[in-house]
Amino acid sequence: MGDNTTGDAAALDAAVAAAGWRRAGFAGAAIGVVAAGAAVGVALERLTVGRGIRRRARLALDAAGPYGALRGTPGRAIADDGTELHYEVEEVDPEGGAGPRRRRLFGRRLPAPVTVVFCHGYCLNQDAWHFQRAALRGLVRTVYWDQRSHGRSQRGRAQAEGVPVTIDQLGRDLRAVLDAAAPEGPVVLVGHSMGGMTVMALAAHYPEYVRERVAGVALFDTSSGGLGEVNFGLPVAGMNVVRRFLPGVLKALGSRAELVERGRQATADLFAGVIKRYSFSSKDVDPAVARFAERLIESTPIDVVAEFYPAFLEHDKAEALLAFRDLPVLVLAGDKDLVTPSSHSVAIADLLPDAELVLVPDAGHLVMMEYPETVTDRLADLLTRSGAALGEKGAAARRSVRG
Repeated sequence: MGDNTTGDAAALDAAVAAAGWRRAGFAGAAIGVVAAGAAVGVALERLTVGRGIRRRARLALDAAGPYGALRGTPGRAIADDGTELHYEVEEVDPEGGAGPRRRRLFGRRLPAPVTVVFCHGYCLNQDAWHFQRAALRGLVRTVYWDQRSHGRSQRGRAQAEGVPVTIDQLGRDLRAVLDAAAPEGPVVLVGHSMGGMTVMALAAHYPEYVRERVAGVALFDTSSGGLGEVNFGLPVAGMNVVRRFLPGVLKALGSRAELVERGRQATADLFAGVIKRYSFSSKDVDPAVARFAERLIESTPIDVVAEFYPAFLEHDKAEALLAFRDLPVLVLAGDKDLVTPSSHSVAIADLLPDAELVLVPDAGHLVMMEYPETVTDRLADLLTRSGAALGEKGAAARRSVRG
């Protein structure tokens, strides 16, 4: 195994050089600063724990925490470039408290007619919402979908032909999913990270849809723009080098996807530490949850990682947020998020002064996994407020008809 790892590393260096990125070593050194703390812990672990034991520990965690196993009724939406987008619907359980018994979550009454649509983030898939899915199952109609090139959705057809992926494209993808999975009735849109940007792109392209159909919006650990200024917890000098070289390095690595994937498998321990650092902040995060996040991120091919990264640097949807100003909005973020810092959520809330802003203490980027009860509690409150707003709109419409 050691010889294979060495050979893969040498071949990878050669591939990068052949691709014309001879200065990639500088970027690698800067990126290495990101992994330094995690690497030290991994190195110490290797002194005392054998590879076989670590592999068995991963299998045990996977078995102990079967997260991501919840499934709904599957469906397919077709994007405007022909890409097939996988979604799943969870219907209200008629035996679970519908009608006179009224559904409740965390002591709140939930609106019956609304459909809640969940949009996941970069390098994840719909299973990232596992804990919210488990809590809401049968109580309210929900839709979970995989963004193009992620999860069970098809690889972007336009990208296969060389067209760069954009956040605007993701907004159009969301519209295709909404038309297929929730063709009528009010919807509440929930987006995490890239998923929140997708929701903003929907508003930018289809403001009339937002006015007519959207009853509420939840934006978790996301940004309306300025992501090129995020330093990911790195020293300024190191981050400047990363910004300069990373897009090219990712492109070169994406062109050697098969080789890189073998390298990722060989260095799984190191990347597990890096994933944990950038996903969570709490020292008490369940190891099975950390392993779940690791599996989600590992499942995203390196060429998809490379393909999507430039889109974030171009993302700017601050003006689109104004489409949500008359709606119940929840803006929630971990206050220790290194990927989309909480200052970006504060900036969103500043543009939507009536929004509820929640900064979760000692939480990282995957706040919905790290503090699932807090997130689900605030989401339940948003659904209640959305239902109340719908009731007020309905009453106003009836008064207008009578008047």
